[in-house]
Amino acid sequence: MVALEVKGKPWTTEQLAEEADAWRMAGREVVLLVGGPDGLEPSLSAMANITWSISPLTLPHPLVRIMLAEQLYRAWTLLVGHPYHR
Repeated sequence: MVALEVKGKPWTTEQLAEEADAWRMAGREVVLLVGGPDGLEPSLSAMANITWSISPLTLPHPLVRIMLAEQLYRAWTLLVGHPYHR
């Protein structure tokens, strides 16, 4: 489980690609939790294996979903050698 929170660790695209590749190679399903403006409930944060900050800004959920999808796509293109990432 990956918790997306302002207080999480920021990742580069390369770091996200490495994490995504590790998840894929392990054959594990990944759950991404998006925290609200005050973060996630402490019980949910405690269950997360990783806490990631997609931005230090407080963003609306629809925008976070778009940013998350784009970053996951960008990481995937990096892993498969597609030039989109550049």
